Amino acid sequence: MESSLTSRFFNKGRSYYLWVGVFFLVLFAIVYSIYYSTLKIDYVWRWYRIPQYFAYHDKVEIKAETDGDVESITKKGEEAIIRIKGDDETASYTVPFKNITVAEGDIIYPGDTLATYEKWKAGILMQGLWLTLKVSLIAIIFGILIGLFTGLARISSNPALKWSAITYIEIIRGSPLLVQIFIWYFVLGTLINSLLATQELFQIPPLWYGVAALASFTGAYVAEIVRAGIQSIHRGQAEASRSLGMSYTQSMVHVILPQALRRIIPPLAGQFISLIKDSSLLGIIAIRELTKATREIVTASLQPFELWFVCAILYLVLTFSLSMLLQYVEQRTLAS
Repeated sequence: MESSLTSRFFNKGRSYYLWVGVFFLVLFAIVYSIYYSTLKIDYVWRWYRIPQYFAYHDKVEIKAETDGDVESITKKGEEAIIRIKGDDETASYTVPFKNITVAEGDIIYPGDTLATYEKWKAGILMQGLWLTLKVSLIAIIFGILIGLFTGLARISSNPALKWSAITYIEIIRGSPLLVQIFIWYFVLGTLINSLLATQELFQIPPLWYGVAALASFTGAYVAEIVRAGIQSIHRGQAEASRSLGMSYTQSMVHVILPQALRRIIPPLAGQFISLIKDSSLLGIIAIRELTKATREIVTASLQPFELWFVCAILYLVLTFSLSMLLQYVEQRTLAS
């Protein structure tokens, strides 16, 4: 098999290798043009500053909560127990021994630092990446559920279900996602949180209104994909299953939907990839997803080139990973 692949590789015509060379030449020209442009505007590349926005060492201070005197410092391995004796009570603190900043007999007040230590923390880019992934995953799940039920309602013979599905789909597909996010956050969010406040209940954070906007937007497109997938199955499949004694629901679950699923995976993949990119609009309602996190760092560090390139690469990693996952699911579905 390996020899056959090798022979197929070397047996390609000259034109094939010519166009491969043209591709890499164009790619090199684009990269060099960007680099040459930065030289002309006297831009200093500072890639060495990028890692700190993914993870960094944070200095954590252990502070006293009571006042008194340091009665004793007892070492236990790499840690130590600091006992502070006050007028009314005695408090104990377990701290790293090598970073203690007090000594026995010192007078301590609330808020004084007893010791420090360093630990790794996720940087703002990693936090934004995680939030983008979280929001997109939740919106995809709800979008699938909304799209599945709406798509079935779209082809239903019940006029109430069918007309409701058509109205929802046309309204959502006929208005920009940005406007829908504003409506969910500023209009529906204000009304819902006001009603909850009158009942002295908890307030729903902006994150969930952003998820709702993305899920409802995606659900409308998924509904049309589901409808098209179901209607692409020959009517004879449904008639044959009904002739075997299956109900409409049984026919749909066991015969139609499994076949339609194989056909709708590719368009679903494109819709979910668009959803990940559309999540960048949530920054307008104070959700620090990847794009908003990048914008904040650019404002503070004045490194637009490096950071926006990194932001684009991170989105590419997310979308490419999802694309590969759905391709794998599609292949497994076709093979089964």
